[in-house]
Amino acid sequence: MTTIKGEKAAGLVARHIEGLILEGSLRPGESLLPERELAERLDVSRPTLRDGLKMLEERGLLTGKEGRGLKVAQLGAAAIADPLIEMLANRMEVADDYLEFRDVVESSAAAMAADRATEIDLRTLRDCLDRIDRAHAKGDPVEEADADAEFHMTIYEACHNIVILQIMRALSSNLRTDVLHNRERLFTIPFTRDLLRNQHREIGDAILGRDPEAASRAAHAHLAYLRNATREIREAEAKLGISLRRLEGGGLASRKASR
Repeated sequence: MTTIKGEKAAGLVARHIEGLILEGSLRPGESLLPERELAERLDVSRPTLRDGLKMLEERGLLTGKEGRGLKVAQLGAAAIADPLIEMLANRMEVADDYLEFRDVVESSAAAMAADRATEIDLRTLRDCLDRIDRAHAKGDPVEEADADAEFHMTIYEACHNIVILQIMRALSSNLRTDVLHNRERLFTIPFTRDLLRNQHREIGDAILGRDPEAASRAAHAHLAYLRNATREIREAEAKLGISLRRLEGGGLASRKASR
């Protein structure tokens, strides 16, 4: 990296680290190197480093104890910690709108990734697809769900649009709607597991093949399927809930079970 020296060294340190956070190289919750090693990497004195880190702490970009244990703040939660977001996160009917929003954004992001991804991005994408295949072979729905989330975030990173990356990273950690919870349930259905794996492979192969149109179509097909599947899950659970309440008198009647 470029050596950081001069009168405004502390400010340059802060700006450099800020840039790494903004571009997604330093992720929310990620720990920084120990002070001595960090100062060596940036080629500054430790007092200069401390001044630069203090600037970032004061701005809420870093958290922890000065000199050791500093981490990137959970910026998504801080940036979108708003009553509106909290309200959205607690409303089940928002799930469909969230997936529709993801469809619009991710279809474009997949096309951008096919056009803009670096060789490093493509290698990371291949690793994600391999992880999805391994999780699928093991039949572990939790691991498959984690691999799924990592795959989609990799697409946002590979599209090289910082605004898309930061917004989607923030939303994915804040909107705890049933869309996110349903992901694991979807992976417990054998046919759905196979279909989702194949859909991810189609998106990934299109990006790896540098085909923006195919990548956009594959991403749209995947998100459209997720919308329909999660909608069916919600409707089935709602019907089951009504049946159980009828059977039990809504939990308020003194009737005895006669069936």
